[in-house]
Amino acid sequence: VQLQASGGGLVQAGGSLRLSCAASGRTFSNYGMGWFRQAPGKEREFVAGISRSGASTYYLVSVKGRFTLSRDNAKNTVYLQMNSLKPEDTAVYYCSAVDGLTVPIEIFGSWGQGTQVTVSS
Repeated sequence: VQLQASGGGLVQAGGSLRLSCAASGRTFSNYGMGWFRQAPGKEREFVAGISRSGASTYYLVSVKGRFTLSRDNAKNTVYLQMNSLKPEDTAVYYCSAVDGLTVPIEIFGSWGQGTQVTVSS
């Protein structure tokens, strides 16, 4: 039972990254999935959530219109396409199963190591 996040990196402001999160050990399509992030010295915050089928999504206001969340249930993977990145998007990004699109729940184990996103100005 685990989540494996990947795809982070260093990018200039205005650039793009695509994060992936592969889940294992549970029936992936039974759960909503979400991305969260934690910047240095700050609490972890919700970024985006997607329903089990992918039909519904919900975003943090500051990323709406720039980030797009999708999932491939056949591959047990959720994706976060991040465009027009800003320095304030710099954080470690984590994925998790979610309840109600925004509340993290421990279905696939702990948060995992996350993936670092650094946006330079």
